Amino acid sequence: MAETFRSFVIFAEMRTGSNLLEATLNAIKKVTCFGEAFNPYMMGWPDKDELQGVTREEREADPMLLLNKLFDKPGHLPGFRYFHDHDPRVFDAIMDDRSCAKIILTRNPLESYVSTRLAWETNQWKLNETETPIPASIEYDGEEFRQMLSDIREFQLSVMHRLQTSGQSSFWLGYSDLRDSEVMTGLMHWLGRTDLQRVDPASDQVPQNPRSMEDKVSNFQEMQADLHKLDPFALSQIPNFEPRRGPAVPSFITSEAGAGLIYMPVKCGVAISQQEWFKALGAVTRDYTQGSLRQWKRQHPGHRSFTILRHPLHRAWDAFLHLLSEAKPELRQLMRETHRVPLPEDAALAEMGDDQVIPLFRDFLEFLGRNLNGQTTLPTHPHWASQSAVLAGFGRFAQADMLLREDRLEEDIAYLCRTAGISDPQAEKLEPGSYPAFLSDKDLISAARAAYMRDYVAFGFPKSPKE
Repeated sequence: MAETFRSFVIFAEMRTGSNLLEATLNAIKKVTCFGEAFNPYMMGWPDKDELQGVTREEREADPMLLLNKLFDKPGHLPGFRYFHDHDPRVFDAIMDDRSCAKIILTRNPLESYVSTRLAWETNQWKLNETETPIPASIEYDGEEFRQMLSDIREFQLSVMHRLQTSGQSSFWLGYSDLRDSEVMTGLMHWLGRTDLQRVDPASDQVPQNPRSMEDKVSNFQEMQADLHKLDPFALSQIPNFEPRRGPAVPSFITSEAGAGLIYMPVKCGVAISQQEWFKALGAVTRDYTQGSLRQWKRQHPGHRSFTILRHPLHRAWDAFLHLLSEAKPELRQLMRETHRVPLPEDAALAEMGDDQVIPLFRDFLEFLGRNLNGQTTLPTHPHWASQSAVLAGFGRFAQADMLLREDRLEEDIAYLCRTAGISDPQAEKLEPGSYPAFLSDKDLISAARAAYMRDYVAFGFPKSPKE
């Protein structure tokens, strides 16, 4: 079903051609683009401190005042340009407004970067055919360019995700499209102006720097060498098909010891909440909601939150033991029939020897690799989800102050408790986990690394827990 648009926003960045697109739109009757209306440093355009009767001070106090003012134009199609570093307070309102058309303008990021640096160097941001471009060159800064890439990519992904989750469409434009009258006509038809037979691009602006890149960058060879280090096709990125997890706040446990502790447990991780030394520190409370835990946090200034990381091979082993002894029989039967983990019948599980357990555990690790990559019909169980995904889920509510490690837990707990004002952490009462010797099998080590590669890379785990 076609959407009826009453306004528009142009998601763009510096030197992507947004000035030219704005000029094209503003040449059409009953269409107005109000520049960079939410640029923190200006009101729409340079040297302006007021827009549509709203001052910078009023916009600073309440950006919705300006947004409502711009969009309150019956019979007119108003809009503005919005970059990643513009006022974030209006972003949700823009994305939630289905009557606001989303136009996404992109350009080769290296060309945008060089053009932006040249504009800053010369203070020449627009050029018409009667003006002369100021000759200049810039020095490429690799760190600056990579930061720009990261900022823009993060912003574009957030826009795309909001469009996808809300089921909205958008109109994508590249820099080269801006001088194509057919594309501009198609844009206006998409916006609802089907009365327009032809839309010509604005002719009062010309390209500012048509020279070759080698002429515009003084350290061109250095730039080429640095760009070779980038990975534009994400070839080194570890694929992640694991579903996002929630924050799991009901599983969090608080202790009244010192300024307060919040334990954020990872299933099949170190269950310190069950250990006597932890219970002895102070009163323990659990079964929180997000609201009640926020209230607890406000009442405990200086509190510390933590979780404990376990080597993926050990974590997978505990998940395997959970499958054998605590999981529902239906899950074990599903493993036998569908997921190529040939478990014995339940009555025989407790009598298995190492010669049976090792190949079964290897099959389970191979299943984990398929499951975490979205290659099975079975949802990812919280007992074997990657720790990366679990911690990302926690982060949707709160970040842990400390990531403790099972292999150095006594030392980490002692430091954590000192920061929370606990004088006697009773660290000597920690109970280290014990694991079977056959976990040093090379095939098991390789299978665990293949299944949990993201965790090995994210947290720097060695291949073997004994390394």
